[in-house]
Amino acid sequence: MKYENNWESLNSRPVPEWFEDAKFGIFIHWGLYSVPAYTTKGQYAEWYQYQIQEQPEQGAKEWHDKVYGEDYKYTDFVDGFRAELFDAKQWAELFRRSGAKYINITSKHHDGFCLFKSDYAWNWNSMDVGPHRDFCMELKEAMKDTGVRFGVYHSVYEWYHPLYLKDPEEYALKHLHPMLKELITKYEPSTLFTDGEWSHPSKVWHSTEFLTWLYNESPVKDYIVPNDRWGKETRGRLGGNFTTEYGYIEEGRKIEDVELDRPFEECRGIGKSFGLNRIETTEDYLSAKELIEMLVELVSKGGNFLLNIGPAADGTIPVIMEERLLQIGEWLSVNGDAIYGTRLYTKKPQKDTYYTKKGDKVFAIINRFPFGSITLDEIPYEEGIRARLLSHDAMLTAENDGGKLRISFPAINPDEVKCQYLYAIEITK
Repeated sequence: MKYENNWESLNSRPVPEWFEDAKFGIFIHWGLYSVPAYTTKGQYAEWYQYQIQEQPEQGAKEWHDKVYGEDYKYTDFVDGFRAELFDAKQWAELFRRSGAKYINITSKHHDGFCLFKSDYAWNWNSMDVGPHRDFCMELKEAMKDTGVRFGVYHSVYEWYHPLYLKDPEEYALKHLHPMLKELITKYEPSTLFTDGEWSHPSKVWHSTEFLTWLYNESPVKDYIVPNDRWGKETRGRLGGNFTTEYGYIEEGRKIEDVELDRPFEECRGIGKSFGLNRIETTEDYLSAKELIEMLVELVSKGGNFLLNIGPAADGTIPVIMEERLLQIGEWLSVNGDAIYGTRLYTKKPQKDTYYTKKGDKVFAIINRFPFGSITLDEIPYEEGIRARLLSHDAMLTAENDGGKLRISFPAINPDEVKCQYLYAIEITK
């Protein structure tokens, strides 16, 4: 099918099914901001340049001047972005073990610095300066044969690009579009998470023109998943999958406020920032249980979870972030059938018990140890219905509780259960 250069036509393209099946992805915010790796708590550390140049009241500038000196420019952080311990294969193996099915790495954030070799960012990319490495290509190659798809984040604007400051529309046509086409053609990502679109409507960015090329002519036209960040009017309305960030699709508007006609994806950090913020403590980080429950809740609503990590400037992933990813992976290795490839079962609000479905199976994921009995209010009782735990071989009893399905559990030794935190029950009619 050929898509036309208008939103009605472009919105008719279905989100490729692989994305709706994947459910769990990893966001990677890494760049020059990873050198200071600092902001006041609750702020985004990847906005460090903007904070020290435009928002001194937030505190980052005072800290910067004290630590680096008033004459030390953001661009000077290139010297500290060495990535001397970066190992793409090590990252790829961690992502595989986490149970994620795709990643999005910041090919370019709002500071304009690229983690790939670009003809449109001369001397402002990781091949020309700093570590002299093409991180996007290294990671893409390492992801092969892992079962985890390679994807990219790309900011549509740049805070201090001269052409953007002069004329955003000219910038879009002469800088943004050529760079995006270069990125897509050379690296063939499965996802394109754009961002930074909020200052102008999509017509200024010429978004429909680019998406028409992406859907009709690009080498990834059959499988790429772009998002909905294409202009100040587009989030939750136009584009590919819908995106939320720390629960909000845009300021004051949550995903519950949107009548969904396509998959959505929640992105957030394990802590309060996307880029690494060294002053965050364990109290600022979500626990494994909280992250797993967040994943389950999002999937039960028909969504995906894009969980962010912020590597250090030396290329290492903080141990607490590695641990969280591995804990999620351990849970998914047992309960993945209740997550991957599932679809929305009910639109009713769910709490403590979450439902998904796949073919003729329904999954109930309960937020307590399987002890005694539980009535699953969203599943009607039928003769011959069968139930089993994914994490234990105990025989479960299916009973009628006023027309609803009640599951009774035998005494189960917790040491013999193959997972912690949440427990998935497979129900077959």
